[in-house]
Amino acid sequence: MLLAKRILVPSDFSASSRKACELAAELAETFRVPLTLLHVVSLEAIHSGFPYVPEYTQYVEQAARSALRDEAARFQGKGLALDTQLKMGVTWQEIIEAAKRLDVGLIVMGTHGRRGLPRAILGSVTEKVVRLSPVPVLTVHGDDSDTTESGASETPK
Repeated sequence: MLLAKRILVPSDFSASSRKACELAAELAETFRVPLTLLHVVSLEAIHSGFPYVPEYTQYVEQAARSALRDEAARFQGKGLALDTQLKMGVTWQEIIEAAKRLDVGLIVMGTHGRRGLPRAILGSVTEKVVRLSPVPVLTVHGDDSDTTESGASETPK
């Protein structure tokens, strides 16, 4: 049975990823399976158009480790078998590789729900994972619409 195996949750620390983590934690608790929280530092995003700067890469990696620890801390005390992994590379490829390497039964991941030109330009990590995953993928749509482009929260009307 697929839910008798580990659950993998890739996270980019967005609202949709946080929501996916919460659902995955509930599933892991219900089915008493281990949970792996994965964050991939996209080297393409870090160095696109800029020369390689080792100090910047180290800074991004340290910030990602800290955010990953904070995300995992939200689930402390729930009795979950939880581990974290930080990888560097092409995000969708690293997620697929982790699913194979860890022998997971399910991937739970958030989706931003981008449409039109933004989706065409940015692509969709979730879509690639859904298409290429060796195991089922449960997608969770978060409410990312409550932030403006500048990142400031809007007051609900």
